[in-house]
Amino acid sequence: MSLLDALSALTPKPLSQAERLAEFPTANLPLQKPVTVYWNAQQVPFIDAQTDTDLAFSLGLVHGHLRGGQMVLMKHVALGRLSEMAGPWAINVDHAIRVLGFGHAADASLASMAPESRAFLDAFVAGLNHQQRQVKKRAPELALLGIREEPWTAQQLLAIGRLAGADINWFLYFSLLGKRQQPGFAEQWRRSLAAGGNGTVSFRTTPEERVLSDLLTGLSRSGSNSVVVGPGRTASGHAMIANDPHLGLSLPNVWLLAGMRSPSWHMVGMMVPGLPFLGLGRSPHVAWGGTNMRAASSDLVDVSGLAPEQIRSRRETIGTRFWLDARREVRDTPHGPILTDTVLSRARRGPPVALRWVGHDPSDEIGAFLKAARARNVLEFRAAFAGYGVSGLNVLCADREGNIGQFMAVTLPVRRHAQRDMVLKPELASAEWAHRVGPLDLPWALNPAEGFIASANNRPAEAAVPIGFFFSGNDRIGRLQALLAANDKVSVECLRDLQTDTMSPQAEALAAGFIIHIDLLELPPAETAFIDGLRGWDGRYEADTQAPVLFETLLYHIVRERHGGKPGSADSQWEMIAHYLLEDLDALPEEQRRRIYRLALHSAATDAARHPSWGDMHRLVVGHLIQNLPLIGHRFVSADLPASGSRETPMKTAHGLINSRHQARYGSQARQVSDMGDMDANWFVLLGGQDGWLGSANYADQIALWQRREYIRLPLRLDTVREEFGTVMVLKPGGS
Repeated sequence: MSLLDALSALTPKPLSQAERLAEFPTANLPLQKPVTVYWNAQQVPFIDAQTDTDLAFSLGLVHGHLRGGQMVLMKHVALGRLSEMAGPWAINVDHAIRVLGFGHAADASLASMAPESRAFLDAFVAGLNHQQRQVKKRAPELALLGIREEPWTAQQLLAIGRLAGADINWFLYFSLLGKRQQPGFAEQWRRSLAAGGNGTVSFRTTPEERVLSDLLTGLSRSGSNSVVVGPGRTASGHAMIANDPHLGLSLPNVWLLAGMRSPSWHMVGMMVPGLPFLGLGRSPHVAWGGTNMRAASSDLVDVSGLAPEQIRSRRETIGTRFWLDARREVRDTPHGPILTDTVLSRARRGPPVALRWVGHDPSDEIGAFLKAARARNVLEFRAAFAGYGVSGLNVLCADREGNIGQFMAVTLPVRRHAQRDMVLKPELASAEWAHRVGPLDLPWALNPAEGFIASANNRPAEAAVPIGFFFSGNDRIGRLQALLAANDKVSVECLRDLQTDTMSPQAEALAAGFIIHIDLLELPPAETAFIDGLRGWDGRYEADTQAPVLFETLLYHIVRERHGGKPGSADSQWEMIAHYLLEDLDALPEEQRRRIYRLALHSAATDAARHPSWGDMHRLVVGHLIQNLPLIGHRFVSADLPASGSRETPMKTAHGLINSRHQARYGSQARQVSDMGDMDANWFVLLGGQDGWLGSANYADQIALWQRREYIRLPLRLDTVREEFGTVMVLKPGGS
């Protein structure tokens, strides 16, 4: 790759949609029959194929065309090859990823995959490789990062799938592991279990941890809202669904939109680039979505007592840009790879601890989603997930007959101890992992009396085995349920309003609790005006209001003063704050509590004066994955906008404790609403755009729609597709 190619990424050439589609290979393709691809104004494709194999191959062409560069970056993350583009600073991150082993079970999973699913996957890979060989231009960011494209393999795609299925509990485990031998850890662990907190915000101490946190949070299914409403509670008299996944806010979006039809499949929805199935979407018969369960698909195991012959070691070569290649050791045990050899743990001086993860064992997520997409009702849809492993999902679905349901898609060990030490002894781990339960063994719901189901990473139904230990609080789920319960005739517009709601009941309650104590103080005029501005706040985080600024700056300084100016990572988690902060303040001697409030108010008033509105302080910065590169990263930012929402509002724009201008790190970044009474009643929007090519007219064109809270219709009827998708492309068979 030339320097000229690399520099072209800094000033990408603007390309119209017609220019981009002119690069799509259409002739002499290894197809059985012609395939028609319809493209709409946002470059969303609808593929009409006469055979299933041709559909899979054409999907590979589409993914390579729209997101080839993004997929190469995802592959480098999943395989621990960041150093090849980022240089020596990423060596420790690569080592940690290789220890996590996202590709560990790829060969075994392929061997156990149903022949039909394997054939679909292989045809998809063939399409990816054909597109990569035929295109004349390479993604500009790959030239900038010094990456050469390589032939794709099914194993690499399964590694990307496992990356998307990373266990969200890791963040808390890794942040607490180094504290396990410290005084007071038992109480901290007890409080964490009681609060049900997750460690997404807190796992960010060292630069390497921040990178790993952003990568895993951005690409794994760390959050989401999903609701289904039965026909008795909808305006149309048919079941409805609304999906709102929460992931990283970078470009290209983690999802791409697509529609397709072949003899076996007919559907529209969202796909993870590089994975040949719809993660969220609908067919004529069933619509589906879901949220991360926060299921405990992992355990930490103390392997200090293992015999030397039980520990296998290998040397990994880490290719490094601008530097010599590095060599790192990866040690494996019967209980999984040893984590404490890496930067993932600050407990490297303690006993070696291994990671036991369901994702290290074979399972067939691709086959489950492909089979489910052919289901004709909710019961068949659930049955399709029998072989599903990770990541754990609360799957919500609705069918054309009016049924709505929810089930747990996950494989888990049969644990007998719900609240235990976070690190198991080998004998206990062996006993608990000797048997597994799967999706068809776990509780599920069908047509509940309420007439609706909502999911927001909250604690799931009780089961015979522990599902997990750390869940989101009740803010989002409570708000979603309240909005649905208050409306007997839910419409598409109601579901759109629900997806863009910005209220946090827990924040409202905390603010009211602060004011009760502060009203007992004598305050100077500036601080009196500050607290009057917060009085009566309803917990809404709208960009054009200042009350959220007042609350967040006050919260920041109260937590800091409560912990002597240096709150620990666990103390900064929202779940811990919401669960314990007022209780902890009430338990303090009165004078100490008054002092905390006085100091916090004084500092917060100074901070808040710099920000006239929440949107001025809370920013939605949307840019390419490489926007964090030093010196040149700012050139890849497409938008810096005022943001509504907060860490646990339905329209999520997550942040930690903050007292100054900052950007949301992850949150709502794609939306779907569908009405099962009409095959064409499907609306989607991405934060960003459909085309991952820098300079493309469709690279970030949906940001404006997102800000206006508008959607794009993706119909299922082919006649409607022909009317609304203005560009028609015929893919012609020829020589291989």
